[in-house]
Amino acid sequence: MTALTLYPAIDLKGGECVRLLHGRMDEATVYNKDPADQASRFAEAGFDWIHIVDLDGAFAGESRNAGAVAAILGASGLKAQLGGGIRDMAGVEKWLSAGLSRVILGTAAVKDPEFVAEAAKTFPGKIAVGIDARDDRVKTDGWDGDTSHTPTEIAKRFEGQGVAAIIYTDIGRDGALTGVNVEATAALADAVAIPVIASGGVASAHDITALAKQGSNIEGAIIGRALYDGRIEPASAMSAARR
Repeated sequence: MTALTLYPAIDLKGGECVRLLHGRMDEATVYNKDPADQASRFAEAGFDWIHIVDLDGAFAGESRNAGAVAAILGASGLKAQLGGGIRDMAGVEKWLSAGLSRVILGTAAVKDPEFVAEAAKTFPGKIAVGIDARDDRVKTDGWDGDTSHTPTEIAKRFEGQGVAAIIYTDIGRDGALTGVNVEATAALADAVAIPVIASGGVASAHDITALAKQGSNIEGAIIGRALYDGRIEPASAMSAARR
């Protein structure tokens, strides 16, 4: 039996583990001042992966929480993917050498697709493309930059380039516990051959089950606030992820 891969999220702001509402930095809730401790808790709960976002880095255009990321990698032993502020090959190489399993390139996928394609070919299976959208339009620079592109348009740029996954976030649902956008996620997964990871709004085990029923090209789901608030128990999430 196959299952969705579940990615518990650690979003970093000022070295602390936080969750934002709709991506707004001024609406951050601190859940753990020690991200390494949080990562260890996720490992003890039975997760295999962890999803890390350097929120400060996403806005600054360069890594800003390197110490916290290194502590997470050292403490948990989990496979990890990281996004936020990684905009050049030196940054990709640095983080993969530090022990990350996957680097997420978001803003660069819109502004510098040639670099993203080069990174994916240089490090096959190690690069994910982050596509963050509001009202079906892709946003950049920590969700502060507007574009006219749809998620499918951006995703199709990277077909056949060696990209490991597309991480699709519905910004309007992120951190709001309103339910994942199954329809939009499934539509994107049907439009491209690259596996899609759902992000934003997962509020219950029902959301995970709904994603698992959509087909094998939805590879996984990122879970944030619902885990921290206890709305989803790890065991229930893993059970729901089985196809």
